[in-house]
Amino acid sequence: MITANSYSLSTEADATLARLQTRSLVVGIVGLVACAAGLVLSPDHFFRGWLVGFVFWFCMTLGSTALLMVQYLTGGAWGMVIRRPLEASSRTMLLMAVLFIPILFALPTLFEWARPEAAYDAVIQAKTLYLNKTFFTIRQFVYFGIWLVMVYLLNKWSLREDADRNIYYAKWLQRISGPGLVLYALTLTLCTTDWVMSLDAHWFSTVFAFMMLSGQGLSTLSLMTAMVILLAHTEPMRSVLTKRHTHDLGKLMLTFVMLWAYLNFSQLVIIWAGNLPEEITWYTRRMNNGWQWVGLALLMFHFVVPFLLLLSQELKKRPKLLTFVALWIIAIRLVDVFWLIEPNFDQDQLRMHWMDLAAPIGIGGVWMALFLWNLRRHPLMPVNAPDLQKALNHGRHH
Repeated sequence: MITANSYSLSTEADATLARLQTRSLVVGIVGLVACAAGLVLSPDHFFRGWLVGFVFWFCMTLGSTALLMVQYLTGGAWGMVIRRPLEASSRTMLLMAVLFIPILFALPTLFEWARPEAAYDAVIQAKTLYLNKTFFTIRQFVYFGIWLVMVYLLNKWSLREDADRNIYYAKWLQRISGPGLVLYALTLTLCTTDWVMSLDAHWFSTVFAFMMLSGQGLSTLSLMTAMVILLAHTEPMRSVLTKRHTHDLGKLMLTFVMLWAYLNFSQLVIIWAGNLPEEITWYTRRMNNGWQWVGLALLMFHFVVPFLLLLSQELKKRPKLLTFVALWIIAIRLVDVFWLIEPNFDQDQLRMHWMDLAAPIGIGGVWMALFLWNLRRHPLMPVNAPDLQKALNHGRHH
């Protein structure tokens, strides 16, 4: 009979995660100390860097929650092997809610619609019913309230399923995931509009939320893939993970790489063809003054290189190479978030401030430490999931 102990972390696996957790926490503390210095020395750059770091790591948290619900609805062996890492990642939502607080205190610094001079801007005034400090703050409480409830229920029923073989929990996990994904799509659209698109209150795009969704899925899948491969040399993952599993994860990464490229290219072509001043200026500032090199780097290293590498079936079955690609994608995802946010502030020239690295590193170190702590607390596989054995046998006869 399979019990929770059957898939508990081995001593070796736990020691590996504990070492990584300690190192992440140290890096995070050092980064946060640097952020504190940045807040004193250069508040404007602190809040800009903080927004970049927050949005990047938040994508991991919300992306994990969404992928969990997708897996519950669709099934699939790919999701079974990363379910517990996804759950551990989703449980960082409360941390992200706390880390959002500095942004609430910096609305006039970050957002042009929150500044006094916005009263003289006709375009911003036309949007003031939505873009005002009070409604903005209320929305954030609503978003995080919805996300925290979703995370709580998904984790609660999954862990109860470990202790009880009752099919009741699996059914409820599936039932909540349908409406949960609808709420995810709605709240993602609104929060990305609030946090990123409204940095330029004159600009709008109907596919921007989908672009953020594709980035979330890609960065989350890349981190989960790297994590399960890291544990593949220890029990219980050594007895669970097959080349077919990594191949499936690699194919999903390729899918999100192509989706990200398709949505970005479609937005560029449509806006460029329309040639409307309120839309085209978003691109003109990113195609001049040094920002064009960041855009070119994203084209090459966010799409062309990962696309060509992930086309290879052999690479997707070789854990070390797939881990390298996954880590590379995570790094270039940070560049993409930087490219979406920073040109709204430094429009005349590409500039890098040390806070642009300190904030993502500080937030990321603490995020990783909490993620790894969550991962160590429970068995690495959902022991009573209905399709667990089918998922474990996936690819063993190929």
